[in-house]
Amino acid sequence: MILLDLGMPILDGCEVARRIRALPGGEKVRLIALTGWGQPEDRRRTEAAGFDYHFVKPLDVASLIARLGMDS
Repeated sequence: MILLDLGMPILDGCEVARRIRALPGGEKVRLIALTGWGQPEDRRRTEAAGFDYHFVKPLDVASLIARLGMDS
């Protein structure tokens, strides 16, 4: 599991996600966008880049745990 911010310098999170997905085994990585951007277009961009989930800051950890099925 990798949490990526979208607004990073040099490579934005969507480009990083595309590069991870292109690597051997990259399809097995759970990618999570963690960003201040939450408009519908932002969500479409993260989905197209290969993210599994899109969370808007500040992160609600309980929502993350529930979404990932990590509660036990």
